[in-house]
Amino acid sequence: TCPGLDQYAIRAFGKALEVVPRTLAENAGMDQGEVIAALGAAHASGKVSAGVDIGAMGIAGASGVCDETGVLDLYTTKVSALKLAIDSALTVLRVDQIIMSKQAGGGAAGAGMM
Repeated sequence: TCPGLDQYAIRAFGKALEVVPRTLAENAGMDQGEVIAALGAAHASGKVSAGVDIGAMGIAGASGVCDETGVLDLYTTKVSALKLAIDSALTVLRVDQIIMSKQAGGGAAGAGMM
């Protein structure tokens, strides 16, 4: 529900965060698509603590998602890692913008120096 071009960045950021459950499902030998779909449905229905259940590996009919994971992580570590990843991505984007702007204006100035 964000207007303008920001919605594309938000959607891409959300897609990037899907890497974590997708990798967990793949490493556990589960079908990634089914797990991601079941996890998305669980979150949409209000189960915000739902997560990938690697214990369901090999169980017929299991969705690969459990309502309560029972995993307790240090929140500050996750926040720190996420901030570092965002800062790294922004730095790459800034460097890319600088390189693109130099290439666009560099042709005319370089020709006069010969």
